[in-house]
Amino acid sequence: MVAIAAQPFQLVGVDGDRIRRHVPDLLLLGRDGAVTVVDVKVAYRAAAVSVAALFAWTGERMRWRGWGFEVWSGADACVLANVRFLAGYRRRAVVAQELIPIVLAAAREQGSMAAMERALGGQCPPTLVRPVVLHLLWTGRLRADLTRPLSAGTPLCLGEAVGE
Repeated sequence: MVAIAAQPFQLVGVDGDRIRRHVPDLLLLGRDGAVTVVDVKVAYRAAAVSVAALFAWTGERMRWRGWGFEVWSGADACVLANVRFLAGYRRRAVVAQELIPIVLAAAREQGSMAAMERALGGQCPPTLVRPVVLHLLWTGRLRADLTRPLSAGTPLCLGEAVGE
């Protein structure tokens, strides 16, 4: 995967005698250019008749575009919690853009968010560094093990740059 977008668009269309409106959870772009739209729903809710009908309708529209459609259920609770948290930092407007190159340079030498905040303490307040780190985690420019709760001590490493 080279890019991810949260709540990327709203689908509006006719389904029988009703008008449906639906905002999928994720849009994924693969290295090969393949697009996959994902809805995330706990298994017992995904099995409900109304939700299954919505997903069938959504999947059909995605196939018309030549895109894939998946419903994700039962993912690791910690991963889901971390992704939900990081989604709050997906927008560039919530971070100090001028600090991105500084934080990326610090990430080459420092192994955690706390270490980066300490190393950059003389240049930047930690209250500005942490949102940049979290944004870079969301975009994949930094990587962390999301199967464990994120904290200041979470080990970080450089990731691949993706479109923002």
